[in-house]
Amino acid sequence: MCGIVGLFLKKDDLRPKLGDMLTDMLITMTDRGPDSAGIAIYGDEDAGRIKITLQSDTPEIAFADLEAGLNRARGIKAGVKVVDTHAVLSLPEEKEAEAIAFLEEQGLRIMGAGASMEIYKEVGLPKDVAARFGLRDMGGSHGIGHTRMATESAVTTMGAHPFSTADDQCLVHNGSLSNHNQMRRKLAKKGVFTRSENDTEVGAAYISSRIAEGASLREALEGTIEDLDGFFTFVTGTKNGFGVVRDPIACKPAVMAETDDYVAFASEYRAFADLPGIDAARVWEPEPATVYFWER
Repeated sequence: MCGIVGLFLKKDDLRPKLGDMLTDMLITMTDRGPDSAGIAIYGDEDAGRIKITLQSDTPEIAFADLEAGLNRARGIKAGVKVVDTHAVLSLPEEKEAEAIAFLEEQGLRIMGAGASMEIYKEVGLPKDVAARFGLRDMGGSHGIGHTRMATESAVTTMGAHPFSTADDQCLVHNGSLSNHNQMRRKLAKKGVFTRSENDTEVGAAYISSRIAEGASLREALEGTIEDLDGFFTFVTGTKNGFGVVRDPIACKPAVMAETDDYVAFASEYRAFADLPGIDAARVWEPEPATVYFWER
């Protein structure tokens, strides 16, 4: 079933409240997905540097020597912020590929990378996942989140949403893709690979590959309607904003709200209940096979 939330802030004075607002929305969707939860936050950038979010089941061991290990093995000077089972590395952007190769050699799970994006996701109830990572205290310009009820793959950290297959891009999904294995093979021929068995990661890889080939965000989202079979609501985050698209049947629930301060998305209206100014918001159900997106 699953629940999706998304929030794009139009005004910078709301940035410190992003995590708090998204957390309330995420917890409200608990009964749509109690298996696992995750959130992608687009926060502050540091010019010339990239952030890589990692996960480990044994963080006290895996992250203990990470900063020194990167410097010792590859000569990469990185800052490390440990948050429960996750760690966020900050390093020079030109060292990203080299750092990822080293991290994969160490058996660490890479959640995503980007100048502004951080991804946190784990197995468990949304309220517990949010508390473990301190999501309420996180600020930023926009973010997307997901509560999962697993139907297509096992309940694991790597099977939780959001999925990221390119810098500062991620995706959450409600629904099921029927041709994801076929699309996975097509993407592999292009050198685009996924790390999990989840069909949603294939959707993320499809969108990021189209953008890498020169498509705009709108064109990439429109392509999902033509090339991906099944039923889906996709909400994708990018460095500059977020976009929404539903399949032509649009059987999965979705609602949007917009004010002068923000644009919000949720699987159900009740996720908007505590948003400021929601009583005066323009509220609508996104149309089938129609792309919506907001960018800075």
